[in-house]
Amino acid sequence: MSLLDLDHDQRKELAERVRQDYEELKSKDLQLNLTRGKPSSEQLDISQRLLELPGTEDFKDADGTDVRNYGNLKGIRDIREIWSELLGVRYDELIAGDASSLNMMFDLVMYAHTFGTQDSERPWNQEEKVRWICPVPGYDRHFTITEKLGYEMLSVPWLDEGPDMDAVREAVKDPQVKGMWLVPTFANPSGHTVSQDVARQLAEMETAAPDFRIVWDNAYAVHTLTEEFPEVIDIVTLAREAGNPNRFWHMTSTSKITFAGSGVAFLNTSTENIDWYASYAGARGIGPNKINQLAHARFFGDADGVRQVMRKHASLLAPKFNRVLEILEAELGEYDVARWTTPSGGYFISLDVIDGTAARVVELAKGAGIALTEAGSSFPLHKDPNDRNIRLAPTLPPVAELEEAVRGVATCVLLAAVEKLGA
Repeated sequence: MSLLDLDHDQRKELAERVRQDYEELKSKDLQLNLTRGKPSSEQLDISQRLLELPGTEDFKDADGTDVRNYGNLKGIRDIREIWSELLGVRYDELIAGDASSLNMMFDLVMYAHTFGTQDSERPWNQEEKVRWICPVPGYDRHFTITEKLGYEMLSVPWLDEGPDMDAVREAVKDPQVKGMWLVPTFANPSGHTVSQDVARQLAEMETAAPDFRIVWDNAYAVHTLTEEFPEVIDIVTLAREAGNPNRFWHMTSTSKITFAGSGVAFLNTSTENIDWYASYAGARGIGPNKINQLAHARFFGDADGVRQVMRKHASLLAPKFNRVLEILEAELGEYDVARWTTPSGGYFISLDVIDGTAARVVELAKGAGIALTEAGSSFPLHKDPNDRNIRLAPTLPPVAELEEAVRGVATCVLLAAVEKLGA
């Protein structure tokens, strides 16, 4: 029965029970954390053999180059060939960098900000104003980059097959709209995936700014929770065929496939964009960590080796996600006070509570020793206009701790709801 359908006495009875449950929760002195999407120790153990690679006698790549030395700004062929096959993209449109695709994203935006792109009339920092499209709920670290640069962020809602394209098409009529963030596969935090149709619309749409760019952050391209891997859309080819070859900066990395802080990042984009990027990246540094790239190439062997590793991750993560969903349904389902996504991949579950209560839920959880990501974090400037969205990250805690934390969150959701209704 919906909480809204309860009569006065029933609400009062429920409120008393929930308050008692919350006091019992606080008495446990918990120290639980559901804030960030980090791999668990068991997941990191999958790649332990990397610490032994490439080995003391193995230091030449497929081209015979000594990876211990300087050079090769685009990364070694060994790992680029594996990733181009894995993503189904052209080898000459893929470069391999260091550990973090987020660093590469920051560099790309900063180069455009400071120098302009090859399609720009002037550097973006010389524009009167720069606006950036932000599908919401979205990835907080994306928004941090554009916030630091003082860009005006335009929120558009996520729909089932991608961002609201009517809102996007309206926004790009403005020549000051220079870019857009997008996580196309198992999006952070909702788990939604951009459809082929929406991807084609993004590639084909007319934009007032000739230097409009979409950061296609495919961080979870192979992060399935099932036996099935998602289709990876070759967005750069779509854009080239649509006559907009430079529109997309397609990013991905091994950060949550092997070691979170010591992986390999990739940029898939037009060769013209790669040349533009390299002209500035070559001044920033002489080349990436090619020893680490070779170690990863040896570890995976080929694209199917990557998929085998991801199946191991799925075997550890799927039970955690299933337990979170089961507990949310058992604890909250009958009261109709929350909605949540049921992703088939990625690292997060998006939880929507009664409008005006998300911040209170996070506050109550903190009081009970359960750390949640700040309410509003999935929106530009941390401002959720409806104060409803909370991101849950089930990956790091052991299952027993995860279960206790989610039950505690459910208690806080109910308590915030009965408070909101004056019960």
